[in-house]
Amino acid sequence: MSSASTYTRIVLRERPVADILPDTFETKTASKDDLVPGPNQAVVRVTYLSLDPAMRGWLRDTRSYLPPVQIGEVMRAAGLGVVVRVGSGSQFKEGDLVSGTVGWTAYVVLDDKKLQKITPPPGCTSLDFLNTLGLTGMTAYFGLHDVGKLKAGETLVVSGAAGAVGSLVCQLGKRAGARVIGIAGSPEKCAWVETELGVDKALNYKLPTFKQDFKDAVGYLDVYFDNVGGDILDLALTRLNKRARIALCGAISAYNSAESHQGLQNYMNLIAQRAKMEGFIIFDYASEYPRAIKELAVGLADGSIKRRFHIVEGLENAPNALLMLYSGANDGKLVVKVSDELGPGSSKL
Repeated sequence: MSSASTYTRIVLRERPVADILPDTFETKTASKDDLVPGPNQAVVRVTYLSLDPAMRGWLRDTRSYLPPVQIGEVMRAAGLGVVVRVGSGSQFKEGDLVSGTVGWTAYVVLDDKKLQKITPPPGCTSLDFLNTLGLTGMTAYFGLHDVGKLKAGETLVVSGAAGAVGSLVCQLGKRAGARVIGIAGSPEKCAWVETELGVDKALNYKLPTFKQDFKDAVGYLDVYFDNVGGDILDLALTRLNKRARIALCGAISAYNSAESHQGLQNYMNLIAQRAKMEGFIIFDYASEYPRAIKELAVGLADGSIKRRFHIVEGLENAPNALLMLYSGANDGKLVVKVSDELGPGSSKL
């Protein structure tokens, strides 16, 4: 069978105990002859994949907001693609640009209801639907405004401030009229957060003086948007204003650990300060995405909302690229380019 008649899929081979290892995933070849859409289905050629910290949690065989990826199953991932074939009754047509949970594969057959046609607003690109106009942007927007309930004049602290979600939270915080303190893991990232995103202060958590730097810069906070968990969350708990809010978005510091972690030591301050700590899952806000997309698209178009992408070429490099999220090696929203979006024959199987 020629290479033109097959395509590549990357499946879960075994569950990692701690770090993702070379044997965690396995590359498989499948026949394009199997890409036959049923009624109200479409065949999608994947163009880009989003890599997100939550993907590590999907590998655990535990109860969560989504079922775990099963052994032998294509690794779950949000992505973009081009419709190349449709079944009877499908709402799509060949050449449509779509987004959805496509997974680590070059091609996929999906029900219409699992795909969304995308039309980039003026000043935006399709890739923005994996970042500012996608789940990343929705997480930042609703986590900050609906969970954090940030108000003008308040102090906002954002961990993972140079990451895809954190960098947008910082900008939305400034747009809301807050004083914003960002936390990142290198001098370069801190400089970018300060000079490009306009936060009031960026702190390097890897410095030996970080705890004192945090106290000096923050004073006391009203909203803490938490992407990392662990010791930084515990530190933030010591610096709460009365009725402060903590939005629990993620805990990247613990995702790859095989060991149980010491519990939070400073949670009693939630009682003393009548504060609130709340987790959230962005899918709960799906019906409200359009209003967030409309506002964020305006910011992208006029340049007041900035974004940057770290693009890794090739589906085969997705497993190694995923590791970058947990070491902080990526520089911007991490995506994998699987194929070209446009060009001659782009809508052909």
